[in-house]
Amino acid sequence: MKKLQFILALLLVGGSLFAQRKTTTSATVSFDATTSLDALPKAENKTVIGAIDTKTGSIQFEANVRNFTFKNPTMQDHFNGERWMHSEQHPKFTFKGNIVDLSTVDFSKDGTYKTEAEGILTVKGKESKLRVPGTVVVKNGAVSLSSEFTINLSDFGITGVPIDAGKVSKKPKITVSADFK
Repeated sequence: MKKLQFILALLLVGGSLFAQRKTTTSATVSFDATTSLDALPKAENKTVIGAIDTKTGSIQFEANVRNFTFKNPTMQDHFNGERWMHSEQHPKFTFKGNIVDLSTVDFSKDGTYKTEAEGILTVKGKESKLRVPGTVVVKNGAVSLSSEFTINLSDFGITGVPIDAGKVSKKPKITVSADFK
């Protein structure tokens, strides 16, 4: 009987710990590098892996570079090529960070919470520290997260004639949305 009680206690503790970490395999990350000269530099990736720990505020995302899709296939080829993302050598983008003031978010109560996250974005093997605004929505125990911010392409060694010519924005808008389970 004591053995059964011990096993049940372990399962309950393990289950409650696991419930603090919520994950997704279908977060969406998009970027918009359009300019007045070119409306095509837009892409979206709907297969981003993400995790949030509701106890610590830790947030992580990982995106496969090749999963960003463009309306123009030629642009997608250029994006993945050696002169831009070099996706063979750098197959993933990652973000690892934390909610800045976790006390502003009550994961046990339905609501919309404005917050910020701070962490490291890694693109093409180059890291950049970011502090970005975000919105956390809690509804019936489910957690959603969204954010919109810009990055400097030069921080990640992304340069080239299209950027210099004004056909690709030097500071594209990044949009992230995730529904965690």
